[in-house]
Amino acid sequence: MLKVLKMGELSKLPNIGKVLEKQLNEVGINTADELIDIGSKEAWLKIKEVDESACINRMMALEGAIQNIRWHNLSETDKKKFKRLL
Repeated sequence: MLKVLKMGELSKLPNIGKVLEKQLNEVGINTADELIDIGSKEAWLKIKEVDESACINRMMALEGAIQNIRWHNLSETDKKKFKRLL
């Protein structure tokens, strides 16, 4: 499980750069625990409301951050699950 990060440290998670961290902050997600609690799908839907260009790769990046892995390393099961959501 991820340790609690201080506000502004989401970008230390895999897959989360400064832009994605800013988007997460804009939708009220400021810590790793908040991201874990809301989940990648709901976080992505919130981001999609403020950025229509948010694509499946961003959702998978969020899931990878939750799992503390690069999104490219998500299981095929997880990848298929996200593709079915679209």
